[in-house]
Amino acid sequence: MTNGPRQRGSAAASSGDAVAESGKESGGGVALKKEIGLVSACGIIVGNIIGSGIFVSPKGVMENASSVGLALIVWIVTGIITAIGALCYAELGVTIPKSGGDYAYVKDIFGGLAGFLRLWIAVLVIYPTNQAVIALTFSNYVLQPLFPTCFPPENGLRLLAGVCLLLLTWVNCSSVRWATRVQDIFTAGKLLALALIIIMGIVQICKGEYYWLEPAHAFEPFQEYDVGLIALAFLQGSFAYGGWNFLNYVTEELVDPYVNLPRAIFISIPLVTFVYVFANIAYVTAMSPQELLASNAVAVTFGEKLLGVMSWIMPISVALSTFGGVNGSLFTSSRLFFAGAREGHLPSLLAMIHVKRCTPIPALLFTCLSTLLMLCTSDMYTLINYVGFINYLFYGVTVAGQIVLRIKEPDMHRPIRISLAWPVIYLLFWAFLLIFSLYSEPVVCGLGMAIMLTGVPVYFLGVYWDNKPECFNTFVAKMTYLGQKFCVVVYPGETKGAEEAGSREECEELKESRAQKSADC
Repeated sequence: MTNGPRQRGSAAASSGDAVAESGKESGGGVALKKEIGLVSACGIIVGNIIGSGIFVSPKGVMENASSVGLALIVWIVTGIITAIGALCYAELGVTIPKSGGDYAYVKDIFGGLAGFLRLWIAVLVIYPTNQAVIALTFSNYVLQPLFPTCFPPENGLRLLAGVCLLLLTWVNCSSVRWATRVQDIFTAGKLLALALIIIMGIVQICKGEYYWLEPAHAFEPFQEYDVGLIALAFLQGSFAYGGWNFLNYVTEELVDPYVNLPRAIFISIPLVTFVYVFANIAYVTAMSPQELLASNAVAVTFGEKLLGVMSWIMPISVALSTFGGVNGSLFTSSRLFFAGAREGHLPSLLAMIHVKRCTPIPALLFTCLSTLLMLCTSDMYTLINYVGFINYLFYGVTVAGQIVLRIKEPDMHRPIRISLAWPVIYLLFWAFLLIFSLYSEPVVCGLGMAIMLTGVPVYFLGVYWDNKPECFNTFVAKMTYLGQKFCVVVYPGETKGAEEAGSREECEELKESRAQKSADC
């Protein structure tokens, strides 16, 4: 009985993939387009990692590392560990070439329940809260010049954040190419802003302003060194690199994924590490550690000190960076929900794409709606704290899955095959941070686990239970059909079958029958 739903879900996924592929080959079906080249792939990774943090508040690492020198070491080490994790994901991405990232890998390796829990926590909290926070940061930096003597009104912030989300959802629904172009442009913009910061730092060093970089002063602690705080600095550094795995969510839309997925990872992670390290070096050429820790927006303070009348560049850069961050998160999270629906873990409507634009419009609308609902709550920052631990937990579970897959399927075709020493190194670092998190914040971690485990009954009722009442299946089928008509979407490859039906009536009957078959999502 345990294997039934898993086999059914796997078979459905395989069938869906086969239909999509068939449609592409014959030219008669609808499928997700392979429009993400190497440059856009790098833009997705870099754009999702570099949000507002490096501009606004890179002080989390500094205040826990207790010295400038140790903080820079933390940034370098966490960058190296992130690169190792990305290397492991590169192998998994070309071995299991499905969109959905770690959700798809965990599901295929550890089974449906484990995969569903990863999806559940992402749908329920992680993506809606992260997107809401980034959108609010964008609106804050846009509105702040209009309120120089006070904070912008809360309702105004939420309204502008909602407009940002709606605009970018429309762009993503309209065209994959438009969405990737937006991502490319805004990623280039934030890199140019960071390049300006780094160049100003180099100018400062040439002027002799490198007091806090001299070895004698770099490791001079401004508070007592503490093992617990240093571990927390590494944890903060690891969170700052969050988003490094997002390209794996859109594997099926990559041009030549076997080549471009690893290449994009190998280019982007070292680039981000370089930018993070040298931006922090630039900051301490103009500010003491105490000034940096006291600032609420480090890049803005840096600009005010060195750019004079051009200091307005920095807040605009933060706004542009966060705008691009919202776009990248919408793009990748919608593909995660699309993959989950295709596997039978979410309503089947979310696995459909527009008949002409070939974009997953229902998944994008679902992502936008859940984020807008999160904007209406006041507890999203608390929720992020609760589930941040769970998000990091699944990184380790996914990398452990790479080792399990090597043991279970030693002869599986692997276009990239890395040494098992790399996942072991990553897991040792991951275990250290995980144990420390449990030790330092047991209540927060426990609540995060509790939120995740609420997905267990949902899985057994919604996915595992096959014999649902006929009235329920009929209701779901009708709602799916209405959603199809509203969004003008079909399953990948379905247009070809509709054309062969020979008439509009038969086309509608075909869509309705397929919606009925996949009703027990």
